[in-house]
Amino acid sequence: MQTVDHLITDTRIATMIAEKGYGLIDKGAIGISNGSISWVGNAADAPDAKEVSTFGGRLITPALIDCHTHIVFGGNRAREFELRLEGASYEEVSRAGGGIRSTVAATRGTSQQDLVTDALTRLDQLIGEGVGTIEIKSGYGLDLETELKMLRAARQLQSERAIRVKTSFLGAHAIPAEYQDRSDAYIGFVCDEVLPAVHDEGLADAVDGFCEGIAFSPSQMRQVFERARQLGLPIKLHAEQLSDLGGAVMAAGMGALSADHLEYLNDTDAAVLAERGTVAVLLPGAFYTLRETRKPPVEALRAAGAAVAIATDCNPGSSPLTSLLLAMNMACTLFRLTPEEALAGTTRNAAKALGLGDQLGSVEPGKQADLAVWDVEEPAELAYRIGFNPLHLRIVAGQ
Repeated sequence: MQTVDHLITDTRIATMIAEKGYGLIDKGAIGISNGSISWVGNAADAPDAKEVSTFGGRLITPALIDCHTHIVFGGNRAREFELRLEGASYEEVSRAGGGIRSTVAATRGTSQQDLVTDALTRLDQLIGEGVGTIEIKSGYGLDLETELKMLRAARQLQSERAIRVKTSFLGAHAIPAEYQDRSDAYIGFVCDEVLPAVHDEGLADAVDGFCEGIAFSPSQMRQVFERARQLGLPIKLHAEQLSDLGGAVMAAGMGALSADHLEYLNDTDAAVLAERGTVAVLLPGAFYTLRETRKPPVEALRAAGAAVAIATDCNPGSSPLTSLLLAMNMACTLFRLTPEEALAGTTRNAAKALGLGDQLGSVEPGKQADLAVWDVEEPAELAYRIGFNPLHLRIVAGQ
């Protein structure tokens, strides 16, 4: 008979296995060996174990995954928040030299260690809500030195905390002041100098970009993505946040892991994402902060069978949000996702958005034993409550 290293029992399990909704096991148990899940099922059928833990009937889910963040940055943009409340639009603030450019200036002047120290305050908030994996983007350097510094800081966070960090190079985030009115030249600089240096140092797990009127066109982003593919790096894209430029379809056609934001995605293009297997990452924190009114086409994505993920988009300007649980609630309240879709969006589909679907995101044999134990009766409570953290404990790689 099978023997496992550690058996977790007396628990209710939301396995989040694809096509099974929550996949609830009411009186369940989980066997863990060598940091991975080796057995899942009814407690009455559990294998022998060297060590046993009981959890008093608490709910276990996969550890949460925040698949889109910008948590490494310098400074803050509280004054910009005031300006928007006084009537300035996101685009007006950006074109006046605020927005991303103001964070670029602050980040360039901040040391790597200070970036790490500041980011840890945000990261600890997310860890405290059951997050076991986080994606962190660069993009507030827009020069070679600072982009490398940001990515090194993001990698350092993984050594500071028990969490898996996936990094995305976001050099094509905005046009820096030194390249004003020379966006093509800046894209050339990103492709020819920055991206190869990032790759040579092994600092990026994926390449991202911002495809929008205030940033870069689909053709410019295609150049960046072609260079990324030459280097063997996956791609993803901020797309259709403020207008419909067709960036999401372009990225999906090139095999993008995800297309993110998508408020202006049209219904037809939702089907393209589903067909291509590109995850639609919705970011309700930015929608809320910017007081947007155009919602992502959730019904079209649902009808097409597209995988939908949810993330905080934690950043200093458009989404200063460090609660993935609140992002789940916002996705339900603002975008009308179901609580089951919100939990799938922060577990199974979030893992897929990071290219980790074969390793994380569900409670089943072969996956890493990244789990969250909650003081709740029903999985829907995770999206239902506002400002309440029911985490009992977090398990990462079986520890």
